[in-house]
Amino acid sequence: MRPPPIEVADIIRSAGNNFIDKNHGWLTWQHLKVLRAIERCRTAALGGHIDHCPRCGHHAISYNSCRNRHCPKCQTNARNKWLAERSEELLPVPYFHVVFTLPQELSDLGLQNKQVLYSLLFRASSETLLEVASDPKHLGADIGFLSVLHTWGQNLLHHPHVHCVIPAGGIASNRAAWISTGSRFFLPVKVLSRVFRGKFVAALKRAFRRGELDFHGKLGQFSDPKVFRRFLRQLFRQDWVVYAKRPFGGPEHVLHYLARYTHRVAISNHRLISFADGKVTFRWKDYAHGSKKRAMTVTEEEFLRRFLLHVLPRGFVRIRHFGFLANRRRSESVHLCRQLIGVAPPQSADASRPNPTAPTTWSCPLCAGPMTISERLSAQQIRRRRADLEAFADTS
Repeated sequence: MRPPPIEVADIIRSAGNNFIDKNHGWLTWQHLKVLRAIERCRTAALGGHIDHCPRCGHHAISYNSCRNRHCPKCQTNARNKWLAERSEELLPVPYFHVVFTLPQELSDLGLQNKQVLYSLLFRASSETLLEVASDPKHLGADIGFLSVLHTWGQNLLHHPHVHCVIPAGGIASNRAAWISTGSRFFLPVKVLSRVFRGKFVAALKRAFRRGELDFHGKLGQFSDPKVFRRFLRQLFRQDWVVYAKRPFGGPEHVLHYLARYTHRVAISNHRLISFADGKVTFRWKDYAHGSKKRAMTVTEEEFLRRFLLHVLPRGFVRIRHFGFLANRRRSESVHLCRQLIGVAPPQSADASRPNPTAPTTWSCPLCAGPMTISERLSAQQIRRRRADLEAFADTS
């Protein structure tokens, strides 16, 4: 893939300091950490290494990545490692994709209470799926699935939702049979929507009673119990969006499908079109009008503000497993599912097959041979040897 003409890092380097000066009142240390990490990613400030091609003798300098989970350039390796670990957990059945979305009325509250609201989103959506699926009127089975939190829409505004990827079936209550959903239908969306809304609002009410919610600025009025109860009643006046996508294929398709969701950040560098005269233009899909592709232009300050809306709380886990795929029971349950479905477990990687978790090296641009690291350099070493390294880079 051709490198993008501009990157989020370019915008931060150009406008970041001015943005921080203007917005220091609401920026947290974590916002600053994300900005600085992306700004320094794959630059001499993080150190690096000299790579050598033993086949043709070509040398090159590579700088280290920041590895911040909000960085558009640092997700590929993390994603590939995670997908490799999931490959042996996939079942030979179709998979469904269900999306649970919080209404726009909860956006401001969510931004002020990310840890609480995002955790409730995971809890309410997972409990909804498990409860409805276990009902004999619908499926009558114990299901398993993974959920991935996204907090953005295509326009970079706050739009919290979870993507749930679910095998088409579950384990019978007596654990003696696999109950298939069929390939065209999973669970009734209207039922999921009503149950999800009820569970989330009830949990939000409990969080308020326990004093777990913060109200600042224009939300200060919600600290009054009467005002908050009135706000909660308004949430029942509309249907909450639960969307079930068409089922897709079995294990051969699932990893590719998951790669599109698990390690995304708010915007990729390849969606950026231009950055000039203090304006940023990026591509987006207008889902309200048939997913039509459009270009949006905002000021550099507004772009950075929207980007930072999606910084997650420290240590917050955005990929979670539930049901029979929950961490504490996953290995045993996947083995049982395979027995009930009647398939053998996948073969483990051996010497005759490539190891999917093995580290990869980049290819030499001259002869396509594997590049190997010949010398590691700290940021201090790079500063001391900058003139020599620049001359080396010019001749390599």
